Amino acid sequence: MKVVAIIQARMGSTRLPAKVMKPLLDRPMIEHVMHRVGQAKTLDDVVLATTDLPRDNVLASLAEQHGWNCFRGSEDDVLDRYYGAALATNADVVVRITSDCPLMDPSLIDAAVKKFLAALPEADYLCNWLPERTYPRGLELEVLTFEALERVWREDHNKLWREHVTSYIDYRRELFNIHGMMHDRGLSHLRWTVDEPSDYELISRIYDHFGHADFSWIEALELVESTPELSKINADVKQKAWPVTAEEWEKA
Repeated sequence: MKVVAIIQARMGSTRLPAKVMKPLLDRPMIEHVMHRVGQAKTLDDVVLATTDLPRDNVLASLAEQHGWNCFRGSEDDVLDRYYGAALATNADVVVRITSDCPLMDPSLIDAAVKKFLAALPEADYLCNWLPERTYPRGLELEVLTFEALERVWREDHNKLWREHVTSYIDYRRELFNIHGMMHDRGLSHLRWTVDEPSDYELISRIYDHFGHADFSWIEALELVESTPELSKINADVKQKAWPVTAEEWEKA
């Protein structure tokens, strides 16, 4: 059974333009994401899924330079991009990760994949924010079968949902066998994703403290909890609203 992590990335971010190329320890953020994800022992392949727009040529070139598997597709229909990447790599199980999460931890990926594989063949999908969000924002990941991804790709006709890949599963939970993974204490108040300049400042401070990219998320947690001023850096950032409600989907 082939397990493939697909990492979506593009240069067209609006709140923090070209954020995936912003430096952390003098290397682009996307390099650190690819490196950290690639350390997961349960993965057979890691794919950078970018767009077919000219402005994302820089990401395709970076992938070629580093020997990363790269797939290019639609900017807005990210679901189609994921489906194409999964098809191209003959994935049986897909792990979805976004490129704005430079603290993503290989041990967390391994725990999620192992839990998901143990639940097969019944399981369709697993995420680490159900039954409730307990991990810091920026450590989100999803694991799903290729069959579940293909069903979503075939049945979801909502353009906004397709941009967010798995919204159809969230709003049509009765159609899928869904599993969750939670941490043993609530840490959802912590924000480790990179959307705004203050998010980037926080992550830069964390990377600068360790001086390398191989620290664990637990080590990052210990640093943040022992240095309260760090979490204050991006405490005012509001998470972007979920794209559409179930009721609005019916009208789409």
